[in-house]
Amino acid sequence: MRTTESLNKTETKLRRIAWISERDSKKEFSCLMHFFNEESLKECFSQLDKNKAIGIDKVTKEDYGKNLDKNIEELLNRMKNMAYRPGPVRQTMIPKAGGAMRALGISNFEDKIIQKMTQRVLESIYEPIFKESSYGFRPNKGCHDAIKALSTYLYENEIKTVIDVDIKGFFDNINHKLLEDLLRKKIKDECFMRYIIRMFKAGVLSKKELRTSQEGVPQGSICSPILANIFAHYVIDIWIEEILQPCIKTKIAYFRYCDDLVICCHNNEDAIKIKDTLEKRLAKYNLEMNKEKTKLVSFSKKDFARGIKQGIFDFLGFTFYLGKSQKGYPIAKLKTSKKRYRDKLRNVKSWIKLTRNKYPLPLIWDKFKIKLRGHMQYYGVSHNIEAIKRFTYASERILFKWINRRSQRKSFDWDKWNLFIKRYPRIQIKIYHKLY
Repeated sequence: MRTTESLNKTETKLRRIAWISERDSKKEFSCLMHFFNEESLKECFSQLDKNKAIGIDKVTKEDYGKNLDKNIEELLNRMKNMAYRPGPVRQTMIPKAGGAMRALGISNFEDKIIQKMTQRVLESIYEPIFKESSYGFRPNKGCHDAIKALSTYLYENEIKTVIDVDIKGFFDNINHKLLEDLLRKKIKDECFMRYIIRMFKAGVLSKKELRTSQEGVPQGSICSPILANIFAHYVIDIWIEEILQPCIKTKIAYFRYCDDLVICCHNNEDAIKIKDTLEKRLAKYNLEMNKEKTKLVSFSKKDFARGIKQGIFDFLGFTFYLGKSQKGYPIAKLKTSKKRYRDKLRNVKSWIKLTRNKYPLPLIWDKFKIKLRGHMQYYGVSHNIEAIKRFTYASERILFKWINRRSQRKSFDWDKWNLFIKRYPRIQIKIYHKLY
């Protein structure tokens, strides 16, 4: 009973912080370490995924949970004595779209518990003051919310130019000192800040070499998304709404999912000025705009109606373009971007080549349909049904091809395949997210 009451008390206090922050965006918080208590850390322990990769300490959730009470007690004692220091983050490389590799940071299990509680505290403070145009890694917001908001804006407004912004290595180039200064605007608990700084200084272990840096929040760390959002909130969001917009004669609208950013402008001259000014703003905070990928895109429905060719831009895996509605009116549409389409088909091919000899065909087919459903649940949005059909058809042909290469003898012809499909039906192709 005492544990439940303590948890409720912690949740109530976190909600009160959020309530205060929402009503006073400049409110400062000077007493935060009391949230790190036995009950709250046990709750964080229970929320962690036992199947996640382990850090350099090689401790799993099961290992840590065997003596949970003792481990949490010792952890709290170290924190109270300022003796707790996060361990280095184990770096692993994972494939990225297009064949490149992305560095992923994996923390020790005990550090994940502290990061989880730190995340909850930071979200309570900052979530209420984040701008509506920020969608990345936020509770009750996601990719499809950003896509729908952008689609709705393009549908309801006549704009001239879209600025498709690309920031080089956003997570890797966040300066620790600059982020610390921004956090100190609201956080006055010095003990809490010292642990944040220690997290920055923990370093990265890559190929048995420990590296420390003054920049970067490891992707994969529980705290990285909220820290990146806080940085972008001050560097981009507040600057656009409170400084840039008053200096621009026409209205602008922006849509940001972490470091993915598009800005809709009603005037081409303003778009040019905004792009140049944004580049300087990012440079001030040690961020660099990718000049090759950042572009100004003509996106006027009026010009499109007059037969003037307009551009396209990508956002969160979709290509936005101008087309015609059923009644012939110009309308913003979207489809799976070519790059993502090709990458996803390559993933299907790689998966089938690895799986084809491991399981019987009916089980492979079931797993294949789960993968298709996952693809459809993301890309199944209004206007994109044809791309979904093409992807499903192309994926099935890849499956057919490699199933026939399980041995020297051909397993199927198309007649046998159609009989198999009749017995084990395909998944239904449908739209999961309606934009209008």
